[in-house]
Amino acid sequence: MLDTTLVITTGVHCNIEVRLLLLFLLILRNIQQYQVNNFCKVISRRGLASPSNDNHGNDESKATTPKQKLQQKAANAKMMINSIKDKAIPAHENIYTIPNFLTFARLVSAPFIGYLIMKHDYEFALGIFALAGFTDLLDGYIARKYNLKTVVGSIIDPAADKALMTVMTITLAAEGVLPVPLAGLILGRDAGLVLAAFYYRYISLPKPKTLVRYFDFSIPSAEVRPTMISKVNTALQLVLMAASLTSTALGQPSSEIMTALHWTVGGTTIWSGASYIYSKDAVRILNHETK
Repeated sequence: MLDTTLVITTGVHCNIEVRLLLLFLLILRNIQQYQVNNFCKVISRRGLASPSNDNHGNDESKATTPKQKLQQKAANAKMMINSIKDKAIPAHENIYTIPNFLTFARLVSAPFIGYLIMKHDYEFALGIFALAGFTDLLDGYIARKYNLKTVVGSIIDPAADKALMTVMTITLAAEGVLPVPLAGLILGRDAGLVLAAFYYRYISLPKPKTLVRYFDFSIPSAEVRPTMISKVNTALQLVLMAASLTSTALGQPSSEIMTALHWTVGGTTIWSGASYIYSKDAVRILNHETK
C-alpha cells in the first residue's frame, strides 16, 4: 500500500489537488488514531477494559500495517463500549409492563378482600384471594419468559404480597379467626421491613434527593433480594390465610391442623425477619451511570 506521507513529501506524480486530498486523509487518519488511543487510555484508567485485553494486545502487536493496527484498535474499542453498556444501569426503566400491572391488580385487591372478610362473606373473599394467588404466579412466569423483569417489580411484587397479608391478618384477627399474638408478630416483622425499605430507598437514591424523585419508582436505586426462608415464610403465610378462610367458610381444615400451622408460621416469621438482618445479599445498592 502506498504510504501517503512519502507521496506528499516527494511530490512524485501529484498535482496540488491530489496532494491536498492525501494530506486531508493523513490528518483524518491521525485524528482517528489519536481518538482511539485516547479512548483506550480512559477505559484503562477507569478499569473497564474487558478481561481479554491481553489477547487484544497480542492481536494488535501482530498487525503489520498502520491500517491493520487502526482496525484492531477500533475493534477493541467497540468491544469495550459493549462491555460498558452491559454493565451500565439505566437511570430510568420501563415500569409499564404486564407483570407490573398484574402485581398492581393484586395490590388493589387487598382492601377489597378485607372488606369482604369484615362483611363475613368468606366464600367470595376466598375466591378473590385465589385469583390474587393466580396473578402472583402469572406475573412471575411472564416476567421470566419474556425478560420483563424490572427493579420496581422486585419491590412492588413482595409489597403486594405484604399488603394482602397485612389486610387479611388485621381483618381475620379482628373477626377472631386468627390469634392476636400471631397477628402482632406478622405485622411487627412487616412494619420493620417497610421502615428498612424507606431507609434504603433514601440512602441509595442518586442526587438530587427530592420528594418527587424519591417516589418516582422508574428511578431504580436499590434491589431487594428475598432470602430463601423469607420465600418459605411468605408461602406458609399465604397457606395460613387461605386455611383461615376455608376453616370459616367450609369447616376445613380441623382446629388441630390450624394450631400446628399457627406455630409453624410464627417460627418462620421470626426466622425470616432475622435473615434480613444478618444476610449481606438481601439488599443490593445499585450504581448508576453518570449523565
